[in-house]
Amino acid sequence: MHLHILGICGTFMGGIALLARAAGHQVTGCDANVYPPMSTQLEAAGIRLIEGYGAEQIGLDADLWVVGNAISRGNPLLEAILARGLPYTSGPQWLAEHILQGKWVLAVAGTHGKTTTSAMLAWILADAGLDPGFLIGGVPKNFARSAHFSESAFFVVEADEYDTAFCDKRSKFVHYRPRTAILNNLEYDHADIFPDLAAIETQFHHFVRTIPGNGLIVANAVEPALERVLARGCWTPVERFNDPAGWRTSGDDADGSLIIHDKNGEVGRIYWQLAGAHNRSNALAALLAARHAGVPIAQGLAALSRFENVKRRLEVRGEAKGVTVYDDFAHHPTAIAKTLAGLRGRVGPARILAVLEPRSNTMKLGTMKEALPGSLNAADRVFCYAANLGWDAAAALAPLGEKAQVSADLDDLVLRIVAAARPGDHVLVMSNGGFGGIHEKLLAALGG
Repeated sequence: MHLHILGICGTFMGGIALLARAAGHQVTGCDANVYPPMSTQLEAAGIRLIEGYGAEQIGLDADLWVVGNAISRGNPLLEAILARGLPYTSGPQWLAEHILQGKWVLAVAGTHGKTTTSAMLAWILADAGLDPGFLIGGVPKNFARSAHFSESAFFVVEADEYDTAFCDKRSKFVHYRPRTAILNNLEYDHADIFPDLAAIETQFHHFVRTIPGNGLIVANAVEPALERVLARGCWTPVERFNDPAGWRTSGDDADGSLIIHDKNGEVGRIYWQLAGAHNRSNALAALLAARHAGVPIAQGLAALSRFENVKRRLEVRGEAKGVTVYDDFAHHPTAIAKTLAGLRGRVGPARILAVLEPRSNTMKLGTMKEALPGSLNAADRVFCYAANLGWDAAAALAPLGEKAQVSADLDDLVLRIVAAARPGDHVLVMSNGGFGGIHEKLLAALGG
């Protein structure tokens, strides 16, 4: 079958493309912005990429058109598909019908940590020899790809609450029908499609309704929103983590320790590469989900000692003149604060220069702007890229005083950062996009 995928360079749709190609289908695709790392993965898999959404692509005569959720009515190719009555589907629906059917699906949901936790879970299962298929919204370094097709009974999927497609406004995750589900956390996000937290809780409850009675829900015990979701009705056993009287973690970023505890005390410990209490929590969730699939906690912990994280999660992009530059995907105030806390635990009193691009739809709307100063408190200096914002970033960051600088010009921002940086500093760049190649610009300017 020939699939043509609209919006193919998004992390999810790119993963769909890789799975379809590995399953033996002919795959082509198009996007408005064809760029690495997804474009590199796709081209290496022999998938032809087309720039833009021209209606002439109808001439490809695909058997099925798979439409990404970034595609809206008015898109010329979508309009041509609809006008001709051609067969189309969404990415989540195609995944559910052609890949997940008959699998033991392990789904990872939550506002934060989905990608990292999914990568941990897939790695634990793979290290145990179970060869799980997976679709993850990032590139786990242990696998060097974001999706894997397998004949294994197991499949790990990052379960996103964002909407499915132009024609299906349910959250993506209602399509997946997992047997094992992680509910990692739940906060307000995606202000472009959800009016409030209650609306997201409703979608999470729809998700809970799809989990069978012989399955397992692994839920974060300290999240009130998740407790409200489960109180609306739950037909599946629930195992909680971050429970002071049950499963919980401890550890120290300085020595890289991760310690797992249950109600009886310490269960095991390792030394690993990740930093931050949030990552220790992610690890415990992954361990409990893997245990449900048959991997003992001790074996899962040993696997995590060899876990290499995901690209763009506190990823060191380089060092120049004693200044280390990191790349991170954080774009929600909670994620920003946790990422900074993790780096602070690793570097101690060294200076951290936080560089932020408020690029997500929620951030562009200014919904979270009041929370930004507090989320950046752990940084010694803050630099914000204010291009294409509908709100005043300088006013929003005013509570940070002189330690915050704002610029709508990328080259100017780079100059400001370089002028402020000194040997021993750690420059943490946070964005859910490419940020105009700022990492390379910084390293080049620092090195000069």
